[in-house]
Amino acid sequence: MKSTSAENIKEIVEQLECGFRAYIHKTTRQLLFVPDKNNFPNIDSWDEELEQLENNFTDYCEIDKWTSSEAFEIMSEFTNRLTDNNLQTQLFKALRKNKPFREFKFVIDNSGDFRQQWFDFKNKCQQDYVARQLNRLKPTSN
Repeated sequence: MKSTSAENIKEIVEQLECGFRAYIHKTTRQLLFVPDKNNFPNIDSWDEELEQLENNFTDYCEIDKWTSSEAFEIMSEFTNRLTDNNLQTQLFKALRKNKPFREFKFVIDNSGDFRQQWFDFKNKCQQDYVARQLNRLKPTSN
């Protein structure tokens, strides 16, 4: 079985973040992306990819996007690692509010240099998450 490159992992993360569903062929490791109908209910321009997936569904494994609880854990982990006590306090408060994702985003978007640190941390965690899924895939024989 072919391995999946770091570039492929990065592409998978980007597509998942944009609201697509990601699939990988079990033997060739070919990637296939289709719109998630929950995010794009009226998209019709993906007929070829959808047909390929439908006709060969058992040949593909879906790569999952992390859940909201997993995303929350990553925000908490990032906050725990901060050395800026003021920002750490603000983020912990944000995570305890009614809409923690929105509140966290508001604080981090107004945090200067820490905003990029958050995006870098989140992206690395997402890539690790996808890589773990890919590493669990068992090779299939042709």
